[in-house]
Amino acid sequence: MFKYQIIAKDIQEKIENGQFKAGEQLPQESEMCKHYNASRITIREAMNQLVLQGLITKRRGSGTFVKNVADDMQNKDSFPKSSQFSGFTKDCANFKVSSDIHNLSVVNPPLEVAEQLKISPNSFTYYICRTRLIDNKPVVVEYTYMPIDIISGITLDVIKGSIYDYIEHKLKLKIKSAHRTARASMPTDEERKWLNISDENFVPIFEVEQIAYLDDGRIFEYSKSRHRADFFELKSVSVR
Repeated sequence: MFKYQIIAKDIQEKIENGQFKAGEQLPQESEMCKHYNASRITIREAMNQLVLQGLITKRRGSGTFVKNVADDMQNKDSFPKSSQFSGFTKDCANFKVSSDIHNLSVVNPPLEVAEQLKISPNSFTYYICRTRLIDNKPVVVEYTYMPIDIISGITLDVIKGSIYDYIEHKLKLKIKSAHRTARASMPTDEERKWLNISDENFVPIFEVEQIAYLDDGRIFEYSKSRHRADFFELKSVSVR
């Protein structure tokens, strides 16, 4: 683990245990440098990591503050946020969840995906395309990229079930947070077939683009989930 990751993890733990409270200003950069015996570049990298995880916010001319998630949830101009991040299978725990697998392969990620994952385009990732069904009704098509040097051992059996359950219980990694962007869209011809969208019963698509993080700050997933709009409920930035 790099030093900036160690510093970010320490500050994250202080936020979680209440040592740094919601809305509180964090110590100045110079104080952080002395406390952690680190350079300004290292401290800034740690702060940027915490910003990406949705834990702190920078205010120009004022400093860096612990983010008040509760206040964000009350902002009617933003998407609702949840305090948990558990994956599709756990979100739908009261229903029968199944998957139709369309693709599982190891690929070099497209440039735009590599940039989101912060890896080289020459790196290898799992590419997973599957339709998720609730009580045998198709509701969402998922397109997922995961770096194989972080998430290993993905098989057809794994993606037929819960990938997040595999990550946490088999790989013993802790999923921490996700940043999501949502937008309306139209289904492709393939998606119309997979999601059982007919001309007579046409519904649009609600796409959720997601970047997900482990508790050590590493990005382990970039995905786009393409939901039938009539079976959709949004959860945005999520922190465990």
